[in-house]
Amino acid sequence: MPALRMAGITKHFNGVPACFDVDFEVAPGEIHGLLGQNGAGKSTLMNILLGLVRPDRGEVTLAGEPAVIRDPNAARALGVRMVHQHYSLIPTLSVWENVVLSGEGRVDRDRTIGQIEEVSERFGLEVSPRAMVGDLSVGEQQRVELVTCLIDRPRLLVLDEPTAVLTRQESRSLFTMLRRLVDQDGCSVVLISHNLAEITAVAHRATVMRGGRVVSRVIPAETPVTELARHMIGRDLPGTPDVAAAIGADPVPIAGEPAAMTEPEPADTEPVLRIVGATATHDGTRALDALDLEIRAGEIVGVAGVEGNGQQWLSALLAGSLPLQDGEVRVHGRRVPVGRPGSTRKAGVGVVPEDRKTSGCILDMSVADNLALAGLKSLARAGVVSRRKLHSLAERLVEEFDIAVASVDQPMRSLSGGNQQKVVLAREMSAGPAVLVLAQPTRGLDVGAVADLHERMRQAAAAGVAVLLISSDLNEIMQLSDRIAVIYRGRIQGELARAEADPEKLGLLMGGVSA
Repeated sequence: MPALRMAGITKHFNGVPACFDVDFEVAPGEIHGLLGQNGAGKSTLMNILLGLVRPDRGEVTLAGEPAVIRDPNAARALGVRMVHQHYSLIPTLSVWENVVLSGEGRVDRDRTIGQIEEVSERFGLEVSPRAMVGDLSVGEQQRVELVTCLIDRPRLLVLDEPTAVLTRQESRSLFTMLRRLVDQDGCSVVLISHNLAEITAVAHRATVMRGGRVVSRVIPAETPVTELARHMIGRDLPGTPDVAAAIGADPVPIAGEPAAMTEPEPADTEPVLRIVGATATHDGTRALDALDLEIRAGEIVGVAGVEGNGQQWLSALLAGSLPLQDGEVRVHGRRVPVGRPGSTRKAGVGVVPEDRKTSGCILDMSVADNLALAGLKSLARAGVVSRRKLHSLAERLVEEFDIAVASVDQPMRSLSGGNQQKVVLAREMSAGPAVLVLAQPTRGLDVGAVADLHERMRQAAAAGVAVLLISSDLNEIMQLSDRIAVIYRGRIQGELARAEADPEKLGLLMGGVSA
C-alpha cells in the first residue's frame, strides 16, 4: 500500500495547466525523486499535497486512507511536512522563536532550544538557536527551515532543493540522516532536486514531469544522468563541462569537446572593478574585513567559500546597500558612493542577488514591470513610461531567456522559483552593465537553464563585461572562472588562476589555511 498516492491531479492557473492528470505514488520507507524543468509542475503538485493549492480535480490518499487537505495545518496533522526552496522566516526574531511559531501550544524556550540542538547535531546542520535570523546567510536560514521541519519527525517529508544552499559535507550529512530516517523510522521522502547525480545516489525511484504531465518513471541507480536529463527537457544536451556541472557530475566533459573558455585580459589592463580595503559591519558584527578584489574587462572571477563567510555582504556592497566604514569601490577608476540606493547601478554594476524573492524582484508587480526595472529611462518620454515599449521589451526577453509565463502581465509571485530567477537574470544581463555580479545564479535552475546561463556568462565576458561569480558550487566555479578568489571571514584569503586551481587547494583556502 503506497504511503502516498495522488491520482488524476489537475490544476490550471489563468487557463494554463500546471498539472494535468498527474498520477504520483511514494512507497513506505523510500526516497522518491521528483524531477522536471522549472515550471514542469513539481511545486504545484507538492503544494496541493500540503494544502497550499486546491486542485481542480483528483484525489489524495495517505497509507490507503482518503485525505482531504485543506490547509498546511491539516497536512501537518497527517504527518506531512515540506521544506520549501524559499524560506518563510521572520528576520527580526531569533531561530528558536521562529521554530516556536511553526508549532502549537505553550511556548517553552528551553525545550525548543534543546530540540533545535538535538536535531542540528543529528543532521550535521550548524544552527544556533539564539542567533537572530536576519543576521544569518541564506544557507544558514535554509538550515533553520530544515531543522524546524525535522523536529516533528514527519511520516512523509517533502524536500524542495534542500541542498541548494548547503555545502557538500552538509549535504552528505543530510542524506545520511535521511537514509536513517527512512530505514529506521519508516518515513517516506519526496526529494525535488535539479542535481541529477544527487538523485541517482540517494533515490530509490523517481518520477519525471514535463509540461505539467508525468513523462517517465525510472530507477535512478539504473539510469544514466544524461538520460534523466533527456527525460526532463525532451532533448539531448550538448556534451560539455557546463552540463556535467549542471547535473551534479564531476567537472569533466561528458562527450565531445569542452566549451570554449574566455581568456582574461593582460594583467596590466586597468581593472573595471576595484575594491580596496573594504571594511563594513552589520549589527555590530564584522561583515567585510579589509577585502581587496579586482576584475578586468572580459574576465570571469569566481568567489568561493564556505557559506556565511561574507559572500552575501560582498554582493550587498556591490548592490549599493552596504555602507563602508573603510575602503572604497571604484568602477572604471571612479569612486562609487556605496551605501546610497542606486549608486552602483548608476556606475554600471548589475547585480543578480542571492535571494531573488527579497531583493531581486517585486513579487506583486507584473513580469513585464520587473523586467523593465533596470531600464525605465529608455522606455520613458517626458518621465512617462511607454507601456507599448515596456511590453515589447518584456516579450522579447521572455522569448530570449525561455521564461515560462502565460502572460507578461501576470504577477511575479505566480511564477515558479526557477522562472523568477530567469526574470532577474534577463533584466540584469540585458541592461548592458560594465560589471555583472552573479550571486548563486543557478540555484533552482534546471539543467538546460544552467547550461544556457553559463554560455551567456561567457558571452558577456567575451563582450568585455567584468563578471563576478559568487557560488558555493565548486564545479561551477572551476568550470567558468579565469581566476578564483576564496573568501574567508570577510576577506580574500587567497587567489588561484584557473590552471592551478584544484579542490584540495581551494579546500585549504576555504578553511582559512594558505594553499
